[in-house]
Amino acid sequence: MSSYVSAGGTNSNQLLSYFGWAFLPGLVAGWLQTIYYTVTIRAGDPKPQAGSPRYLKHRQRIHCAVIVVYLLYTIFEADWEIRRAGDYYQALGLTPSTDEKTIKARFRRLTLLHHPDKAVTQAGKEESEAYFVYLRLAHDTLLNPVKRFAYERFGPGIIEWKHCSSNRDFIITGLQRIAPYYAAGGFFMVIMGFLGILQWGVWWRYIVSVALATFEIYTITRPYFPPFVTKILNPLLTSFTTHPPYLPFQLLALARKIALTLFIAFSQLGPLLQKDEHALHQNTEAAQQQQIDRVEQLSRLTDFEAARLLTLDLAPYADEKIMKDFNSKLREWMVQSTIRNTPEVRDALGRVVGRRRPMVPAGARGAR
Repeated sequence: MSSYVSAGGTNSNQLLSYFGWAFLPGLVAGWLQTIYYTVTIRAGDPKPQAGSPRYLKHRQRIHCAVIVVYLLYTIFEADWEIRRAGDYYQALGLTPSTDEKTIKARFRRLTLLHHPDKAVTQAGKEESEAYFVYLRLAHDTLLNPVKRFAYERFGPGIIEWKHCSSNRDFIITGLQRIAPYYAAGGFFMVIMGFLGILQWGVWWRYIVSVALATFEIYTITRPYFPPFVTKILNPLLTSFTTHPPYLPFQLLALARKIALTLFIAFSQLGPLLQKDEHALHQNTEAAQQQQIDRVEQLSRLTDFEAARLLTLDLAPYADEKIMKDFNSKLREWMVQSTIRNTPEVRDALGRVVGRRRPMVPAGARGAR
């Protein structure tokens, strides 16, 4: 009996879900990262500092995982709201392929079970009357071929389309009602692109929007359900789960919510990935520069220490005359050492020695 009750909190739940995208992923990612470090890092061990490459890498992965999980949750929530609202076939306990004879028989049986006269209390009687009216509406709608066609594609809102009397009228009215949705979405994406906002995945947004609009137009203008729904999706749901089969209007509503949720997720993931990559690159360069600065400081300290040690070694030569003579001798030794180690000088000395008179001792007069 709960299928006829309108989901009064659906709109507010959707607003809360979309509003949650603004702060929940970042907030939960921060909590999970803290818990992750608490569990994986032993007490006393240092934790990655905020802003370090390792910290940003962990934050990026956790944040992306939170966004994906929240995306799946919002999709599940949208599907749950659709199942909670129910449809005329579920109310009568029938399937979309049921014929008119079965619909009439099922309605007669349900009216006998839930007739208001069988209610004992006043509250039970009022609930039974409301449910009886809902069953009557479902019965009348599904027995009318035109209204049944419109209901399966546009939902229970077609009850208010009093001026429609044919499939063509319902299709035109339905297209007029969904056109503002796509027009507003396209205008919003163009404005955001012109302002330089939501640039990440912008072409995918256009592709998804065009594909969704094409699928919706195809679904509402054909006299039969999409083959993907009747041959693949609904058989899988009814065979392996307790999920009721989708009607076209339910599938379209779910597809719109999934598309909108994907757009929001893209807007969350795009800046996150770009920001983290840029921050990671900046922090890597900063770390490299910091290492270079440390090496430079160490080199300066080494030079200073070497100079200090040399000064200590030369302390006995503190007298100015001694130091002057020492420097002079040191320069002379360095010049001679440099000259003798030069290849050209060594070759010249070798040739001179080779021309000395044989059998004459080195250093004898005339041997030079």
